Order: sequence, then structure tokens, then C-alpha cells
Amino acid sequence: MNPIVSLLGRKLGVMVITALFLSMVVFIVLRMIPSDPLGMMLPPSATQADADLLRKALGMDGSVSHQYMVWLGHAVHGDLGRSIFFREPVSELLGVALPATLELVLVSLVMALLISIPGGIVLYLLDRKRGEVAADFFLVFLLSVPSFLWGIILILLLGVLFPVLPFMGRLDSSITAPHGTGFLLIDLLLSGQWSAWFDAFAHLLLPAFALALAFSPIIIRVLRSSLIDTATSQYVNVARLRGVPEWRVLLLHMLKNAALPTLTLIGVQFGFLFGGTLLIEVIFSFPGIGNLMVQAIKNYDLPLIQGVALVFCLMVLFVNFCVDGLYAVLNPRLRVS
Repeated sequence: MNPIVSLLGRKLGVMVITALFLSMVVFIVLRMIPSDPLGMMLPPSATQADADLLRKALGMDGSVSHQYMVWLGHAVHGDLGRSIFFREPVSELLGVALPATLELVLVSLVMALLISIPGGIVLYLLDRKRGEVAADFFLVFLLSVPSFLWGIILILLLGVLFPVLPFMGRLDSSITAPHGTGFLLIDLLLSGQWSAWFDAFAHLLLPAFALALAFSPIIIRVLRSSLIDTATSQYVNVARLRGVPEWRVLLLHMLKNAALPTLTLIGVQFGFLFGGTLLIEVIFSFPGIGNLMVQAIKNYDLPLIQGVALVFCLMVLFVNFCVDGLYAVLNPRLRVS
């Protein structure tokens, strides 16, 4: 069997087992919280018989293991229950909020790469040279500022003092979002609404930039370290002896191999990037899955908390699976092992 296919098969099996284990942990932990979610669903005049009837209808009348098996059976078929607070199916709420968060995360990831790749190269070129101390200090400063603080700073600078970009919501209230994939940039592009597309993109810039500023410093450091390690490799020395210009050695030879550890880091750190959207979405009133999670926790909406937590777990596992697959394809040692 192809070693890459075998590796991905094992990774997929681990991903499924991990998802099941995490869903079980979340389910059990939420049941240990000393609060009754049925209290929000019943009117003040409800009797104990009404509560027992509703508990049975929701599958909450048995043991925790029985409740989990009932929930898992429905979840496999796409039924994650009904939100207690919003009075809507959880899957429909997630279907609206998840594309917004994914769009935000993808734009912020592109921004982070646009910052990190040149930043890593510049930091490598400054190694043991004048300006290295100042660059290291600036990088440590970036690492010390969390994403939500960047969000507040960007709102004050570019939204209040110099109002050049919008910082509330996902789209201007005067624009009607078209129905489609849920990804506004794609839906507006397909419908030909160019002014609305630029408005949606402008609404993404500040929250995505806040996430990118917090995410890019660690990528810069890893890329710089990888370039320093790669600089002494045999193939690099051979390329230099053959008279290949230094910029070609750096961009065409060193950068490609130094990108592999960076790619692995992006997969590992994606969970922090995805989780960082929670506070960012609250600060920017962005209608994504992070904002939905805050509403669910505030109102102790048990089915919605479970659904959002499951989606967070699945997204992180899926991205790590994709990164492992891409790493296997790009790494020649794995292809021939």
C-alpha cells in the first residue's frame, strides 16, 4: 500500500476516535454542572408532570450514558438537538454561524502568512547583524499582545480616531445578504454585487488583522529558526558553490524546506486561532460561531453548547488531518519510506 495512503488512513482513524472521545467528555462535563436547562423551557405554571414529560421527550430521563447514546445517534444523522434559548434546531444555527467564522479564520490566516513569510525571511537576514536586537524586541512585543487587545487597539485607531474601516457586524445594515453558501465573499461575488463585496471584505479586515497579528509572531520565529538550520545543509552549500545567487538559494531552495516545520506549526496552532475568534467576534459584534458560543453559555443552552463544542473539535481535527496530509505529500522522505 502507498505509504501516504496508509499514513492518512491511520490519521483518519485517530481523528474519528478523538472526536468521539471529546464529544463524550463535553457531554459528561456539561451534565455535571448543577443547573437544570429545562427550567428555561417550561412556563412558571408548569407542573412536575410537565417537566417529566419534557425530560422524556428530550431523552434526558435516563442515565448519562443512555443520554449520550441517544444524543450520539441523532448527531450522526445531523440532528444536534434544539436550542433552548433560540428555539431553533442547533444544526441550522451552526449552519449560519460556521461559514462566517471560517471566512474570518481563512482571511486572518492569509494575512498571517503575508506577514510571517516576509517577516521570517527578514529576521533570518538580520541574524547576527545590526538591527537584530530591535527586530527581536518587536517580535516579543507582538507575542505579548493577545488578539482581543489587538482588536480593541485597531477599533480605537482605525475605527474611532481615524474612521477608515467598519468594525461592527459582517455587512452594512442597508445591504441584504444573498442566500447561498453562507460565505459572504463567495455569495456576493457570484451574485455580482461588487460594492457589497467590498463592504463585506472591509468588515473582515479589522477582526482578521487582529487575529493575524497575534498568530503571525510564532510563525515568524519558527520560520527563522528553520531557515537558520537549513542554511548549513549540504544541498545549500552545493548550490552556493555552483554560483547560484544568494536570493535564489534562499527563495527557491531554503524556503521550500524550511516551510515544512512551519506548516506543522500552523496545523497545531490552528486550534488557538479558531478559538481566538470567540472574543474577537464578541468585540466586533461578528455573527459567527464564537459569538454563538457566548450566547449559549450565557443562557445555559445545553444543546447549543454541545453543538458548538463539537464543531470546534471537528474543525481543529480536520485541519490537523489536512496539514498532516499536505506534509506527507510535500516531504519526500515520507513518500519513499
